[in-house]
Amino acid sequence: MALRASRPKSKAIKSAKSAAHDDGDDSITAAAAKFVKEWTNWTAKKAKVVTHYGFIPLIIIIGMNSDPKPSLSQLLSPV
Repeated sequence: MALRASRPKSKAIKSAKSAAHDDGDDSITAAAAKFVKEWTNWTAKKAKVVTHYGFIPLIIIIGMNSDPKPSLSQLLSPV
């Protein structure tokens, strides 16, 4: 009987340990999710700034490297 009584205790201890371990995994998962969210927001903000300030210069550079080779004044004129 002592052997049977010790088995439920060990199962209870194992289940308590696994429950505590699962909570630790949840906190690690939550921390990782928070890190990914912060990193994604930071990256999106930087990409927005780069796109905002880099789009027009990119178009000018592409225009200057085109086949007819226009001058800078021709690229910047609205006509």
